[in-house]
Amino acid sequence: MNLPNTNQKRIVVIGGGFAGISLVKKLKDLDAQIVMIDRHNYHTFQPLLYQVSTSGLEPDSIAYPIRKILKELNNFYFRLAEVQHIDPVKKEITTAIGILSFDYLVIATGTKTNYFNNENIAKNAMPMKTVPQALNIRSLILQNFEKADDTLEVSERKALLNFCIVGAGPTGVELAGALAELKQNVFPKDYKHLDIQEMQIHLFEGGPRVLPPMSETASKKATEFLDKLGVQIHLNTIVSDFDGKTVTLKDGKTLETKNFIWSAGVTGASIKGLTEDSLVARLNRYKVNTFNQVAGFEDIFAIGDIAYMETVDFPKGHPQVAQPAIQQGENLAKNLKNLLANKPLKAFIYSDKGTMATVGRNKAVVDLKKLKFGGFLAWFIWMFVHLMALVGFRNRVIVFFNWAYNYINYDKAARLIVRPYTTKD
Repeated sequence: MNLPNTNQKRIVVIGGGFAGISLVKKLKDLDAQIVMIDRHNYHTFQPLLYQVSTSGLEPDSIAYPIRKILKELNNFYFRLAEVQHIDPVKKEITTAIGILSFDYLVIATGTKTNYFNNENIAKNAMPMKTVPQALNIRSLILQNFEKADDTLEVSERKALLNFCIVGAGPTGVELAGALAELKQNVFPKDYKHLDIQEMQIHLFEGGPRVLPPMSETASKKATEFLDKLGVQIHLNTIVSDFDGKTVTLKDGKTLETKNFIWSAGVTGASIKGLTEDSLVARLNRYKVNTFNQVAGFEDIFAIGDIAYMETVDFPKGHPQVAQPAIQQGENLAKNLKNLLANKPLKAFIYSDKGTMATVGRNKAVVDLKKLKFGGFLAWFIWMFVHLMALVGFRNRVIVFFNWAYNYINYDKAARLIVRPYTTKD
């Protein structure tokens, strides 16, 4: 790998998500060589992926070049590659573009979609973890509406207009709400000769309520909002199979659809090479101590969604959302500085700032420590927080004007099939 030789310590960071970016930004003045490796050259604001998939935003509104984010760091190097293996003994990583040695390694690879070993679903479902996947969903939705507008076969048309979303966490709920708004406000104008009521939106959840990570209050409010939008909620319902056209439930019932979106869970995106004892196998996450050191190693760290840290307040690990990732990155930056200065490390303590989810226009739910509410105020807070959290002034401006346009005109302008989606064989 083409990197300059240096007498400085080399810190290698794998992953340019919330955790990796927050870490490296805080290492600006550190006397060390910092190398970030990611298989994309951009950082993705994942909470708004669902808006890309439902034509509310273009992908460049929620993605930002990693090199531009970290342009102020003179000691920083970025390499576009996928890490294939970690050798903790030689202190090397193997990538598609070569081998790189490290003094300190930070794993911030996040998560990947969990299909729970169901090969049929893995083959035929539409995941939504990356920008390309969100664009695939957008193309599929629009392509199926074009086909539905042209078909004479009733059963085929119903399958094309039937939407099944598996997993009623924040991603599933937000996606269902956005699709319902398309049904109410956009598609009736675009497809005037279709009976838009044939479009059905089904949201499946294996548990007893929607938004399982949030409070009962948020769950109840979200359910009310989804009901008003016409989303059909199926609780305590396990989807056992999908062959590309037919959804099969655990109780044997079936449903025909050409739109099957999987948001039912994630698993850690771990890398081969570390000992089995360092990994929580069922979660595929690295076990870390309160300094984010991976179990069994002092010079290898894991932060964000890939890290599993048990504490008194979080006996099952921290939630896999942006805030713990950001805060762990910031804390590890302090500890790396302490390590180089031979100072004691500082334990990570998570400051829970609350959780939120939007269900549609003027509809959102917010959970704070002592306050839980929903409706317009929650929706306004959700918009403000997400707008401010976006990377780059340009992205904030573009997203703000898109949201303002959508709100005033009841429209979503990004209904473009730029890159047609081809169904998997």
